[in-house]
Amino acid sequence: MVERSSPSHWLVARFLPCSLFALKVSTATSSVGRTLLVPTPYAIKIALVEAAFTAGLPRDECDGLLRGLSQVQVRIAPPTRAVVSHTFLKIRQEPKKPDPEHPYISSVAYREFVFHQGEWRWAFALGDQPSSLQQQIAQLLPYVRYVGKRGSFVQFLGTEWIDAIDTTYTQPVDGGAIHMPPRAHVVPLDDLGPEADLDTLSPYSSRRAVANRHRVYVNTLVPVGVVNSGPGFTEYRAD
Repeated sequence: MVERSSPSHWLVARFLPCSLFALKVSTATSSVGRTLLVPTPYAIKIALVEAAFTAGLPRDECDGLLRGLSQVQVRIAPPTRAVVSHTFLKIRQEPKKPDPEHPYISSVAYREFVFHQGEWRWAFALGDQPSSLQQQIAQLLPYVRYVGKRGSFVQFLGTEWIDAIDTTYTQPVDGGAIHMPPRAHVVPLDDLGPEADLDTLSPYSSRRAVANRHRVYVNTLVPVGVVNSGPGFTEYRAD
């Protein structure tokens, strides 16, 4: 458990990328999979809920965690350098017209994968949240093993409380002042909506998530920008 030595507002978790990262924009098709350079707040929060199941918490506590996380603001500081590889892969997918004798067909898909150099920092705004939620998040962060596409592994390095975050972290574009970093780009990142619950967002649920209720999209400034590109890659840096 992380003890608070001062009334700091942000709990920052540090992670080391251990493999290539990939996470498609939610609106991307299965055949055109451009990746984000950062995990979304939604992906980070769902990773924590999965960590809760891994830690052996009962379902009702996992649901309570998800509901609590829907009230928590998350900012992400990416590593200072990232290189995106542009690739075409052979895949197997279901045909548009189901065929019992041939349930899957061969196809080609565009995919992107990111190599990150440096550390991830995820900042959780917990200053005004219940102490029970603060302790629960701090206890579950070491259980997070990947974020984004399955196989995008990370290694937990530690946590600390800080008073404020700087321009090395993501910033929402709408509805507030923006402090511009040296390099940046803007992308829509998804997050838990105000009515998010486990029964709706579970991958095994038949319920359908409703935009702006269970899932929201926020235009976000990501503090890395393009410095070099070629036919098969794009390089991003923070400065």
